[in-house]
Amino acid sequence: MEGRSLPVSNCPLLFNGAGLCIPAHAMETTEQHPVTTQPVSRPPDSLARHAWRQLRRSWSAMVGLILVIFLTLIAVFGPSLAPVDFREMAPDAALAPPDGDAWFGRDNLGRDIFSRILYGAHLTLGVGAGTVLIGLLIGVPLGLISGFFGGIIDQLIMRLVDIMLAFPDYLLALALMAALSPNLKNAMIAIGLVFIPKFARIVRGSALVIQEADYVQAARALGASNLRIIAQHVFPNCLAPVIVVATLGLGNGILYVSALSFLGLGAQPPLPEWGRMLAEAREGFIHAPHVVIFPGLAIMMAVLGINLLGDGLRDALDVRLK
Repeated sequence: MEGRSLPVSNCPLLFNGAGLCIPAHAMETTEQHPVTTQPVSRPPDSLARHAWRQLRRSWSAMVGLILVIFLTLIAVFGPSLAPVDFREMAPDAALAPPDGDAWFGRDNLGRDIFSRILYGAHLTLGVGAGTVLIGLLIGVPLGLISGFFGGIIDQLIMRLVDIMLAFPDYLLALALMAALSPNLKNAMIAIGLVFIPKFARIVRGSALVIQEADYVQAARALGASNLRIIAQHVFPNCLAPVIVVATLGLGNGILYVSALSFLGLGAQPPLPEWGRMLAEAREGFIHAPHVVIFPGLAIMMAVLGINLLGDGLRDALDVRLK
């Protein structure tokens, strides 16, 4: 059987640098129009990375972050760093000014104010964080259910939220404390219940917008259950406003807890909660102002640091600036 003859091109052949035989016109085309490589584009930053980059650009947010980290370390290690026990009394040195033995002076019972502030940091900050946690655990699910399902469920939840929002925060907390015994745990529960409508409102508003997004409609068309859509699509996209509200709410929680303790409805003696320390200093602060100054400065630093950080997070998590 005769073999087939292959067509031979009239174009001359050349050898390239790799030893491959290619037509000359191809070499000329390559030389005249060199191949350019496109630079590989960077993948878009995640929301967390973008937020951290924006946060670092704000000096006030960084100051707030440093204050929050410092106070957190004090709350964790304060009891072990206190030079003396917070209950130790020295009646002969009552209302003594700051000196080498007591850096912040002594209160009306001769107790070391510096040790009491160190020990009370975990009480004030911990209860403040607990109030926000209660509001999150109840308010976020209510907001998700109300915004996602709508209808009669939305009406019932929102009317209850409107009733709670009709009362000022302090008045509602006092009304709740009237039904509970005065102690720090019940104060945390009362203030946490006050925070529920705030989280429910913000999450409901976000859920109403997110559930109309194309990716949510696509997931629903593919047969995804409501629980899966809420867990994988709606809730993650509600986190940015929730984080901001929770951070700012932490400062309010500390103020509310301190206020209730100041009125005698929160921490009870001898617990050195900062608001309680202010209440115990009312009698002698005219002659010994240090008994009020240092607990007041501790509350001010905590609230200021949290508010500065919260303002920075609000700007950093704004997707319109991304």
